[in-house]
Parts: sequence; C-alpha cells; structure tokens
Amino acid sequence: MKNVTDSFVSLGHWPSAGSFGFNTDILATNLINLSVVLGVLIFFGKGVLSDLLDNRKKRILNTIKNSEEFREGAIEQLEKARARLRKVEIEADEFRVNGYSEIEREKLNLIDSTYKTLEQLENYKNETINFEQQKASNQVRQRVFQQALQGALGTLNSCLNNELHLRTISANIGILAAMKQITD
Repeated sequence: MKNVTDSFVSLGHWPSAGSFGFNTDILATNLINLSVVLGVLIFFGKGVLSDLLDNRKKRILNTIKNSEEFREGAIEQLEKARARLRKVEIEADEFRVNGYSEIEREKLNLIDSTYKTLEQLENYKNETINFEQQKASNQVRQRVFQQALQGALGTLNSCLNNELHLRTISANIGILAAMKQITD
C-alpha cells in the first residue's frame, strides 16, 4: 500500500499540476494518447468498421455469386455449342454419306442408261443389217428372176415357131375359159 500512497504523494509534487502545459515525457504521453485514440477508434469506429467489413463481405459474396452464375451460363453455352457442333458434324456426315450414295446412284443410273442406249443402238444396227440383207436378197432375186425370165423367153422365142406359138396360146385360152366356167 505504501506504493499506492507514494504515487499520490508524488502527484502533489508536480509543479504544473494545476495549470495547462506540455508534458515532455514522451513515453507517458504516447501511451496515454495512443490508448485514448484506440479507445475512441474502437468505440466510434466499431460500427463503421463493421459496416465497411459487412459491405466488403457482401460485395465479395455478390461477386462470387455473379461469377458462379456467369460460369454456369458459360458452361451452359459451351454445352449448347458442343451439342450444335455434334449436330452439325452428324449432318455433315449424313450429307457426305448421302452425297456419296447420290453420286453412286447417279453413276449406276448413268451406266444403266448407257447400257440401254447401247442395246438400242445394237438393235437398230441389227435391224438395219437385216433390212439391208433382205433388200439385197430381194434385189438379187429380182435380178435372178429377170435373168431367168429373159433366158426362158429367149429360149421359148428361139424354140417356138408361129404354129407352135398359136397352139400354146389357144390351149391357154381354153384352160382359162374352163376355169372361168368352174368359178361361175
């Protein structure tokens, strides 16, 4: 207890205790000033600091939430783009396959039509050859017939005299008349 009373007694020894002045003891004044400033800051700044920290926390949470939503939207758009890409690739494959099959189909159709055209040309050629052969055969027959007829007429003319000729004509007229009577 003696220390406590000694400290009060030493306060009375301060010469400028009742008046205003500067305390030149740096350690004592800094501690007092510091504790007063900290006390005022804690008392008055507690709400402000809490509000600042709450606002900062809300902004950070909003930023995180917005970036999560943006990330989800980006993932969704990426999935849609991938789905569209797969669809386009499938359609491209279908077009490619259909194109190849269409080309093959057209190729087969062209080959078929070419074979049909060749068959028709072959038939026309054969018909033309047959026609020309028949025409040539007919012409040969006519010439042979004409030559045979001329030969027979020449032989008959050289072998027949007028009397034999008249008898042959009379016999033929008789045959024709008999045929006419039979038909009537």
